[in-house]
Amino acid sequence: MNQPGPEHFFYEDDPDLPGWKRWQILDQGRFNSFIGALSVKAVDARTALVRHRFERQHSNLRDHIHGGALAGFIDMALFAGARGLGVLAGPASTVDMSIQFIAGGAIGTDTEAEVELLRETGRMLFLRGVVRQGNMTVASFLGTIRKSSPPPKS
Repeated sequence: MNQPGPEHFFYEDDPDLPGWKRWQILDQGRFNSFIGALSVKAVDARTALVRHRFERQHSNLRDHIHGGALAGFIDMALFAGARGLGVLAGPASTVDMSIQFIAGGAIGTDTEAEVELLRETGRMLFLRGVVRQGNMTVASFLGTIRKSSPPPKS
């Protein structure tokens, strides 16, 4: 089975946002490509910001961000935020994710997830955060990521 490594993602300086990194999957046939590229910035040793602008294809019939698109963004923000904090570099899996939808998110507006690392163990990352558009809170979330097993020693 192929394991997604760092070579599966583009993670370099974001040309549109100085001081930020762009995190994007290279294989455009994967789900991540539907959400699109994310911009990532570490605020301090435990907090990262992950930014995205949702477009019409991410909307529901009320012209808000579709809950499934927002859930996909939050899941990706857990990984992008952990990568931005330097605690995740290789393959990993979402073990648990809880989302509280608080308000409808606007389409075409910068949407930012603030991802906080609560605890890191040898194999697990425990994170929480909020999704905001300006001063409006759109959602809050908790997530647990399991880092991959180290390769067997020869």
